[in-house]
Amino acid sequence: MVRAGSGKTLAARRKRTRKLTKGFRLSRHNLFRQAIVTLIRSRVYAFRDRRVRKRDFRRLWIVRINAACRARGMRYSAFIAGLTNAMIILNRKSLSEIAIHDPETFDKLVEIAKANLPAGLK
Repeated sequence: MVRAGSGKTLAARRKRTRKLTKGFRLSRHNLFRQAIVTLIRSRVYAFRDRRVRKRDFRRLWIVRINAACRARGMRYSAFIAGLTNAMIILNRKSLSEIAIHDPETFDKLVEIAKANLPAGLK
């Protein structure tokens, strides 16, 4: 005997899936089979892009730090090497925020980095 394909449980499941696909375009939000495929793909993108976002922000912070360093006559790589030698442990996010919102402190960090540069970068 064939199983029933239209009961309360199945209707609830489809309703829950359609609710998750709110905002999808055209038939992707109201045709169940298309909604399932689109939902799977959207979750794959979400999983991947949570990691990509971390990469993108790190790149942005490095660009900001590099711009601030070059305005003070220093390269990014030399700046990071100098801070490492000076045993100053600040992540890129906080360095970027300091460079934007507190230029005087960033000037002091650049001076410390210049004083502690390795021999090859002086």
